[in-house]
Amino acid sequence: MPHFLELLSFAGGITLPCFIIVFIGWWLRYRTIIDDRFIEIGSRLIFTIALPLLLFLSITESPVFELVRPQQVIYGLLATIAAVLLLWIVATMSGMEAALKGVFVQGSFRGNMGIIGLALCQNMYGAEGLAIGSILLAFLTILYNILSIIVLTVAASQGKSRIHWLRIGTDIVKNPLIIAITVALIAARLNLQLPDILAQSARYFAQLTLPLALLCVGGAISFKRLWQSSTTAYWTIANKLIILPFGMTLVGYALGLDGILLGTLFLMFASPTATVSFIMVKVIGGDDKLAANIVATTTVLSIGTISAGILLFRMLGWV
Repeated sequence: MPHFLELLSFAGGITLPCFIIVFIGWWLRYRTIIDDRFIEIGSRLIFTIALPLLLFLSITESPVFELVRPQQVIYGLLATIAAVLLLWIVATMSGMEAALKGVFVQGSFRGNMGIIGLALCQNMYGAEGLAIGSILLAFLTILYNILSIIVLTVAASQGKSRIHWLRIGTDIVKNPLIIAITVALIAARLNLQLPDILAQSARYFAQLTLPLALLCVGGAISFKRLWQSSTTAYWTIANKLIILPFGMTLVGYALGLDGILLGTLFLMFASPTATVSFIMVKVIGGDDKLAANIVATTTVLSIGTISAGILLFRMLGWV
């Protein structure tokens, strides 16, 4: 019993600090201390400056090439592709209407890795976890963007609309996160470091990233949406928080991943549905109310599922 309580405390110590800040963000928005404009500007600051700097520093200041294993990244990519194909087949065979299909598939696989995922990796494994999570984020962000555009476009047009591959490629190349990680990997390989003054300034920005990002996530939550769930929403939430992350972790362990590699993989896959998934549905087409509901509900419920996963896999000695 004392060992179980120790593990429970360990799991809570990883997830609770992150989600306390998320709920503080919701409270600040509820009390109108922050508003939609704050969330919009804060999110833009995070995406264009603060998070890229955090990723750059986490890679250049860690022995990233010693920590990362190609098999982890390859498995993460292949598992994601397999999951999307399976989800699409299930949605098609169940007769799901077009407006729901793309939202169901994207909401099931696209997690908030850049904020929730990285914060959890840092809490559980420190700088090493953040570095490994950053590399996973780079490859999965590219794949997520491609897969999201494909499933939403095909679902919205029922296969009649062309997918603009050039636009997808341009968006990926211009993505600040991809640019930061690419430059960081080159700098790390060449053993290049920022001058001390610039490095310290960058650290100030980097330290701002996760607290501000978590506040913005919380400020965007609408608890009204928690009571507007449908059967499609329930299945999407179950896929995102339970079926896919636990299933992928189980298969990853069977293939030989363990320790920090398996742990960071679970934390990234178990992250709640990304807010950007709602934005993409609004732009490309689909049931945007369902998308917003999925984002809000998975964010609230993920505190329990992630804590349970950490507790379970720690008891098994996998992570």
